[in-house]
Amino acid sequence: MKNSSKRATPSNNPTPPPAKIRSTKSMPTKRRGEVAEAAFLHKAASLGFSVSKPWGESDRYDFILDHHGRCSRVQVKSAHCDGRNGYSFHACGNVQSQTYTAKDIDFLVAYVVPENVWYVLPIALFENIRGVKMFPSSKRRMSKFEKYREAWELIKQLT
Repeated sequence: MKNSSKRATPSNNPTPPPAKIRSTKSMPTKRRGEVAEAAFLHKAASLGFSVSKPWGESDRYDFILDHHGRCSRVQVKSAHCDGRNGYSFHACGNVQSQTYTAKDIDFLVAYVVPENVWYVLPIALFENIRGVKMFPSSKRRMSKFEKYREAWELIKQLT
């Protein structure tokens, strides 16, 4: 076997961008969520987080992200349909009256599947509101939450 003297570096061996998820419209809702969680696992791991998935579905969070030994609880939400009127994300589980709080999670990470865009939202944003609306591809209509697009550094700063 030939030993190559060239070492892999970011400049000569870039990480390919994640593949865009093909349409999930025909999938059942539960399967859509599983696909989004798989995409989250890939995204978070590629950014250098250690990713843990709790056993079962009893916890209010989907994942635990570890960055340098400090952990954050993350709830992943996804939007799969064409968002001509924006993409809505709600800070609650199956029961709309049970809004997530800082006792439950640290971040809600919203994934706009058709746009392949992630929003990293601190749970403190949801103290007085139950949901947010995003317009990732609109030139005219901007969400006040646009500053959280791909804001993974917020989790790294907290941890």
